[in-house]
Parts: sequence; structure tokens; C-alpha cells
Amino acid sequence: MYHSKIILIQILFFLLFIGCKNDQLTFNEDIAPIVHKKCSICHHDGGAGPFELINYQDFKKRIDMIEFVIQKNYMPPWPADPNYRHFAQEKCLKKLDKEKILNWIKYGAVEGDSTINFPTITKENISAKPDLIVSLDNEFITNGENKDQFLMMKFPFELKKDTFIRKIEFIPDNRQIVHHVNAHLITYENDNKQNIFGGDKIVDTELFSDKEAFEKLDILNDQDQYPRLTPSVSNYLPGSEQFDYPKGIGVIKANKKNVILVNDFHYAPSPYKEKDQSYFKIYFSEIPPKRVIRETQLGTFGISDIIPPLIIPANEIKKFTTKAIITDDISILTINPHMHLLGKTFLAFAVTLQDDTIPLIKIDNWNFRWQYFYTFKKMLKIPAGSEIIVEATYDNTSKNPDNPFNPPQLISERKNFNGRGSMKTSNEMLQFIINYLEYQEGDENIILGN
Repeated sequence: MYHSKIILIQILFFLLFIGCKNDQLTFNEDIAPIVHKKCSICHHDGGAGPFELINYQDFKKRIDMIEFVIQKNYMPPWPADPNYRHFAQEKCLKKLDKEKILNWIKYGAVEGDSTINFPTITKENISAKPDLIVSLDNEFITNGENKDQFLMMKFPFELKKDTFIRKIEFIPDNRQIVHHVNAHLITYENDNKQNIFGGDKIVDTELFSDKEAFEKLDILNDQDQYPRLTPSVSNYLPGSEQFDYPKGIGVIKANKKNVILVNDFHYAPSPYKEKDQSYFKIYFSEIPPKRVIRETQLGTFGISDIIPPLIIPANEIKKFTTKAIITDDISILTINPHMHLLGKTFLAFAVTLQDDTIPLIKIDNWNFRWQYFYTFKKMLKIPAGSEIIVEATYDNTSKNPDNPFNPPQLISERKNFNGRGSMKTSNEMLQFIINYLEYQEGDENIILGN
């Protein structure tokens, strides 16, 4: 009985201590560090979020909504299951951080020391200052016909000398309509191209084949030969961020005359004409290329078939699989799962020759609006002979709030003469994009991000 009383007193003191501790939580001292790391990166002036979440006033006027979306795990948006695989720069709230915010709200949402100065967060200073900015001369105006637009764009730039580039970062100007971008770097050798600024800057790829588009953009050199092209130097999807790899990895050699060729510039449907003047930030490197990043993809436009073919009948929830054998040891840096509006779940893993399973990514509630390029905390070795397996489900029922058709219709990969039709938001894709290096001893210990 005596020991029971002692335990009861200890519990009461513990609860009192917790209560006092929670009562002392303030925004400026306790909550702001979490907010700036997990929320403000999108919710800032010019960011992807529809409003700012930086200071106490920003949070106070939306306190009920913030409490709701945190409790329901709607925000911060991080579709990947952190219990299956961790990634660098995860936006999901840790359990303790989530409890801290909710307890702060519960105990009065106190501001705290108002003399603390917070950093200014805008789209201009959210990333490092670049060495060069490359943009089109004029704004592009969308058609306002509530249809997808697929364009090929040319961003020419000249340098004083041959230069190493460590990163080319795409910056969307109008995030509401810029859906995805796939960009490559063209470099012209010596004097093979006198004028890189000639030709059209924008071509509608729904109207012209790739060959015709290249001719209109004046991409070929003066001898009508194709110049050197480095693929996938910059990519963008909703919510994605360009990642800095360790020094020397992914560095590109640029010449004096160069063109960023956006092979796929996808504007999402909008019933109104919208303006956009997206651009690229370029960061130079004093270190030459040490290791070349390679890219492959499973599924749509990739190295593996989708089984069964990606056809989703109306009023059905259907599962699909795609698989590929890895022939050499590789070190994976970044992965990107991709589906459209009917996506429901996504699972990717590797199975070694010894039947060991290597978890890659698991998304239980697919969100078309948040499609990250997920970078591992350390390079992930996939041994030769391993099979990468992707399993995805699609919901083509009226219960799917993102279904583009009401009533539901049969949806599949549909391709026009360019093979681009399946990129339309109302059609479907199943892709798993992998950025990797040829494996070297010790890669497993190389840290990619904090």
C-alpha cells in the first residue's frame, strides 16, 4: 500500500511537471524552429503554399485550421511512409514535434519573446544565390482553354569560358499552372554553332514531331548535326526541390555556347489565361566531374512493361506491377514515383539474389499534388542481379475525389504521334525514375543529406 502511494505521488508530480512545461511553450522559442524547417519552405512569399506561415501572427489567425491538418496528417505534405524508409530533408513532423505544436495550441498558443527577429523568407532567398539566371525574354501566356499544354522550350546562354556546373535549378514562376518540367543541357563544341539565339523559343509539341520541333527551335549545329546533350539536368514536379549532392557528383561540363532544352514543359489545365515566366538558376563548380549520375525508369516510357497493360476500367480499383533486373551494382541517390489523378497506392522495393528485401518507398495515400524526388540519407547499394519491383493501385471510382470524370470513364495510357498523350493529366502513367551511380566501395557510408 505504501509503495502504491509513492508511485501515485510520483505520477502526479510527473503530470504536474508536464502540465507546467506545456504551459510554458511559446511560439517564438519553441514552435518557430519547427515551423521554419517544415512549413515555411513552402508557405512563404512566392512559395507553393497559398499563404505565409512564418511568424506568430501568420499562425494565430489560422490556429484552428492548423490544428486540424496536423492532427489529420494532411500537413506538412509528405506522402512517403517514414516507417518504411527515411529520406533526406523529410517534411513530415516527428511525433515529438507534432505533440509540441498541439500542446502549444492546447495551452493558449502563447507568442513568447516578441523581440526575436526571424529570417526573411521569399522565393528569391529560399535557395542559395546562383552564379547565373537564365530565362526567356517574355512571359508565356497559356491558352485558357482548360486543357493541358505540352511545350518544348529553348533557354540559350553564353559563358566567357568552358565552365563546370554543379546544379541547374528550375524555378517555377506560376506554381498554380506549372505541372512538370524535364530539362536537358545542350553544349556546342568550338564554333559549330554561330548563333544559339536563333529560331523559335517555344514550340507546341502537340502540333509538331520532335524532329520538326528541333528544326523550329534551331537546335542542330551549323553542319546539321546533333550537338552533345546531357539528359535530365533539371526536373520539376509539384512539391519537388532540387537537391545538392556531395562535391563532384553530378557536375556537368558546359562550353561557351549552351542551351537548356526543356523537352517537356507541361502546363496544367486552367479555364483562364495565365502568365508564366519560369527560369533556371545555375550554380558553378570549381571541382570537375568526379562521378556521372545516370538515370533509368521503370514503367511508362521506361525499361519495363506494366503488367497488366495500364488500362483502368470505369468503377474499378485495379493493381499493376512493373519489374526490372539490375545487371550491375549501383548506388541509388534519388527516386521519383509518378502517377496521375487515379493513383491510390505506390510501393517499390528490391529483392536481391539472396531473397533479401530492400525497401525503397511506400505511399499509402497517393497525392497527385505532391510528387517529390526522394533522396536517400545515404547512398543505397542495390547489388547486381537484384530485381526492382513496383506495385501500384489506381482508383477509377466515383469515390475518388480526384477522378477527372463524372461518371468515371475508362482511362489508360494514350499516345499521340509524339508518344506524349499519356502525359495528359486526365490520362494515366506509372513511372519509377531512379538516379544512380555505378557502385564504388564505401558508397553506403556517403551521406547525401542531413
